[in-house]
Amino acid sequence: MKLLKLFRTLALAVTAFASQADASVVIAGTRVIFPSSEREVTIQLTNDSKRPALVQAWLDNGDSSALPENIDVPFTLTPSIFRMESGNGQTLRLVHTGEPLPADRESLFWLNVLEVPPKASTDDNRNRIQLAFRSRIKIMYRPDGLAGSADDAPMQLDWRVVRADGGYALEASNPTPFTVNFGNVLLNVAGRKHDAGMGYVLPRSTQRFPIKNLAAPPAAGATVEFGSINDWGRSIDIKRPVSVAP
Repeated sequence: MKLLKLFRTLALAVTAFASQADASVVIAGTRVIFPSSEREVTIQLTNDSKRPALVQAWLDNGDSSALPENIDVPFTLTPSIFRMESGNGQTLRLVHTGEPLPADRESLFWLNVLEVPPKASTDDNRNRIQLAFRSRIKIMYRPDGLAGSADDAPMQLDWRVVRADGGYALEASNPTPFTVNFGNVLLNVAGRKHDAGMGYVLPRSTQRFPIKNLAAPPAAGATVEFGSINDWGRSIDIKRPVSVAP
């Protein structure tokens, strides 16, 4: 019970997510594709630290602040709490419960891995801060027989500049059944590039990306440039025309 309370507190408190470079417990890959034809997939973890770690793993459906016990997802993940020795690996089993999910598009979930280093055991280390790291990657449930391909989806997005929150944003409309992921998004106006962050756009939906330092709508000829992240975690540079909303 004490261990569960510790993880519950840390899961709520840790709001900054570790990159793979920061974390000692490393997830193999930057995303997981779950084909609907499979009942389960496996996910590999490795403890690259010289110390053991306590680990909790769980899925969420988009709310990063939700506690694991309050989340309802159509999957089971085992083991959910475990210890990893230095240099050792661990296999997570992700099983679909059979609960129906949309058959005409991907569904997006998130894998969370929270690692807690052991407490300091010597007088010299007692005053050191023990940091908990939380890694979070996408789980994309992909129905069989979807029209088109995930690789082609980024080229089918429709982009336009719209007014938003007193400034401007790039609005991406995704007509495909695939989630499109971005490592970066930029608006290029006559050679000057304006950062619009990163993120993703869900299937058959629209997502806005606020543009930094854009004081006026761009003239004709502006383009959007983005790094599209494919199923293997590779970023592919793409440039597309962009329209301006009236």
